[in-house]
Amino acid sequence: MNVLITGGSSGLGEAITRKFAKEGHSVYFTYNQSESNAKKIEADHKNAFAIKCNFKSLDEVEALKTKIATIELDLLINNAYSGSFMKSHFYKISTDDFLTEFQDNVIPTISITQAAIGYFRKKKGGKIITILTSALVNTPPAGSSIYVGNKAYLKQLSKVWASENIRYNITSNTVSPSFMLTNFTNDIDERVIEQIKDSNPSKKILTTEEVAEAVLFLSSASVQINGIDMIINSGTNII
Repeated sequence: MNVLITGGSSGLGEAITRKFAKEGHSVYFTYNQSESNAKKIEADHKNAFAIKCNFKSLDEVEALKTKIATIELDLLINNAYSGSFMKSHFYKISTDDFLTEFQDNVIPTISITQAAIGYFRKKKGGKIITILTSALVNTPPAGSSIYVGNKAYLKQLSKVWASENIRYNITSNTVSPSFMLTNFTNDIDERVIEQIKDSNPSKKILTTEEVAEAVLFLSSASVQINGIDMIINSGTNII
């Protein structure tokens, strides 16, 4: 299987990249600032290929889109997200901040997914997996309004992708993990982390490897598994 994962050189993205590479898939992963780590992943896995793509650069996003047909894509994993998980309380955030993070994260994801769907329709098959957050199904942390809002937008879009494209043998699913320790969450206070750990039924912090396992499962699922959101939080929310 030929896989493209955005933001695949660090944190959760790296775990997913390495998981798919170890399974023998051809993995094309984007990076922006983590060039040294991207090269290390390539050195560790001969079937992993790094692609420079800054979501703030229209030229780099367009260049990435042109590679979709070239690599004969089978699976798109939307993972990349720049910015902060927690900023400030909603009423203190400027509308410019909302607009900037939407432009830098959601719009490139839309553009890349449109290109992937266009290719998938021509070949009558393909899979899309979008990484979200379990904050969409429980109480969002204070200060996370921009991040959670953008992820909510992608969640609803993923449902549209699922309904519009299933007749072309294209599926769209999402994964919503609970809090993980990654470079994206480095700035969160240790006391908050302990509170998160205590509130988890397993009394453990979710690992990126555990989430990568879930993504791998969805990648091999039949077309009957379409339009679902896989929540990974030890049963904090049982729906």
